Amino acid sequence: MGRRLHGRGALFETDPAGLAPRLVGLRPHQHRVTPYEHPQEPPLVVLSGARGLGKTAVLAELRDSYKGHTPVGLIDCEDAEFAAPPAGRPAEAWSPVSQALLVLAEQLAEQVTGAGRIQFPRLMSGLVAVAAGGWGDADSERIRREVQRILLLNESGSWVGGFAGRWAGRVAAKVVAAATGTGPLLSAAVEATLESLSEGFAGRRHQRASAWYRDYPNAGDNARRGLILLSGHFRAGGTSREHAERHLVRALRADLTDAYTGVLPRMKRLGRPLVLLDNAHTAPGPGLIEAVLRDRTEGVGDQVVCFAAVRGSGRPALRNAARRALPELARSSDWAPEPGSASSRALVVSLPPLSGDDTLHIVGADPAVPPQLPQAAHRLTGGNPLGITLVAEAAAQHPTAASSLGELLTADLRVHPEHDGRPAYLELLDRLVPPDRLDELTVLAAAHDHDSACALARALMPEHFGPADVRALGELLALPVVPGQFVGDPFVRTLLLLRLHHRDPDHGQWRKAHETLVDHYADPAGEQVRYRLHHELALGGTDSAVAYLRDSFTTLPTRGWLAVLRFVASAPYFHAHDADGRDHSGTEDRRTAVALGRTDAGHEPPEGVDAALHLRVRRLLHAVWQLTDPLTLPDRTVGQRLRFELEQLSNLRPAGNALLWRASRDWPEDALAGREPHIPDEDEGEA
Repeated sequence: MGRRLHGRGALFETDPAGLAPRLVGLRPHQHRVTPYEHPQEPPLVVLSGARGLGKTAVLAELRDSYKGHTPVGLIDCEDAEFAAPPAGRPAEAWSPVSQALLVLAEQLAEQVTGAGRIQFPRLMSGLVAVAAGGWGDADSERIRREVQRILLLNESGSWVGGFAGRWAGRVAAKVVAAATGTGPLLSAAVEATLESLSEGFAGRRHQRASAWYRDYPNAGDNARRGLILLSGHFRAGGTSREHAERHLVRALRADLTDAYTGVLPRMKRLGRPLVLLDNAHTAPGPGLIEAVLRDRTEGVGDQVVCFAAVRGSGRPALRNAARRALPELARSSDWAPEPGSASSRALVVSLPPLSGDDTLHIVGADPAVPPQLPQAAHRLTGGNPLGITLVAEAAAQHPTAASSLGELLTADLRVHPEHDGRPAYLELLDRLVPPDRLDELTVLAAAHDHDSACALARALMPEHFGPADVRALGELLALPVVPGQFVGDPFVRTLLLLRLHHRDPDHGQWRKAHETLVDHYADPAGEQVRYRLHHELALGGTDSAVAYLRDSFTTLPTRGWLAVLRFVASAPYFHAHDADGRDHSGTEDRRTAVALGRTDAGHEPPEGVDAALHLRVRRLLHAVWQLTDPLTLPDRTVGQRLRFELEQLSNLRPAGNALLWRASRDWPEDALAGREPHIPDEDEGEA
């Protein structure tokens, strides 16, 4: 496995063989064969998960592992070349699927060690017929340019050099002459292609290929008629085009199968061909996947190994697919398709977050970084590979800022030597959040549910953005459902809130958002008072939170009181505050000073309250706030103080003594280990 990947051994390992070598039949980066797990029919593997979990990195590693050893083709379905036809090409003679097949075949045709180039006569003929459907008013130069690229799919020589004296050049001239002549354009172009294919190659393989379209529906055993029908179906659009595209996908698979047929080719070619589709939830991905699954269900098999990466996993085309977590695949996929079910031919594999050990190897590779940074980075990112990688890169570029994840995320990060740097959190958001939804999510990240998101939309969004848009946004992004948070992914939410805070120099939108939610949860007797206190704390106001926790200490059930403390103290703290809660330009984190009691002498408790309890709750709140902040490094001194304060509180409440004492042991350990503080159950408290 490549050095840049961690935690993906179940895919790439050689001993025991991971999923990829078991399906491809070759060890990564080697010509050493390994037994096929599914010798008759491989599953179509779908890598699923949220943005940033490393699906693209896995596909790149698969390409690098097998390129030059077995035929490999990789496309990103979100690339611009699949979004619209090239200049001059009419839409009725182009589609994302036809373009993808051309690009994939160009890569799959490349020569590998011990075997020559793969030729694609079936696919070539079909693509010429499709392209010819758009040549009605084209000049000869455009026709030549389009047809020459397609004809190269059947070139047996090197890519280097011109077309003179080579088969592709000769056929191109014939096709252009036929297409610009006086007869029917499409028929003449198809006729020239088939004639040149039959005349130029005497082998049985090419004879079979030239006759392949005789079996196209209603072709009447006539390949020329079959190609003309395919072109017409393609131009018709809708389900007719889908039918034609399916035959083009079948043509590519048939050409690949032909390349592995016969004694001599099998002696030369080791391993199955590999097709890799990134972002396959967007066109042309669904069309390619559905065509392969349907054909395999109907008995039109192949030996192509296909890995597709999709965002999310709840897609109708994968309804009956087998589903496995990556670690379950280390030795066997335990996969078998169901008769008659196309989607069961797929194997959906969820990529898990990286472990703490993986993060240590990535972030802690530089001995100069603080020893707490890998653990803090894992807590911040939740094991998100992209986040961990960019945090490590930010620490390498800004070693003096590595003592604070907040400083690393706001420091300029250069991901490309030729580009200027920009804050790391913006670089991450560009890859984790759709750009056209970034502004809306930046505002709504402060919300907790649909109603509070609507309150923020009314206050900070354009008038046309209403409740329906809020719901649509949540469904579109398939965000994790986490009670109490509108944006369920903690890492993405932290980045969005950081962007909200830095959106304007005076943090005006940040304040407006939190003030809006303070008003939204203004009912002092409501069960959601914790939300109001949370947002007041985000604005730097601690008095209300301290007062509520102090006064409810003896009235709320102990577990409920601990839950309120934990939630309120999860308020973001992206900027230093002065003693009055206002932003200032200093970098000192006042929470540590308060938690350690260094400010007690200058803080006067309100009249009529238990001053000792008041100060203890104040210290406790700031300790939890600081220790659970995902942008700070663990502070053991504050952890020790947290343990002491909870222990002392347990003496003040006999009824909840066991739970508070248990929390005094668990919470510091959880916080210092990068876990959310665990609220003990009643039986845990008694243990």
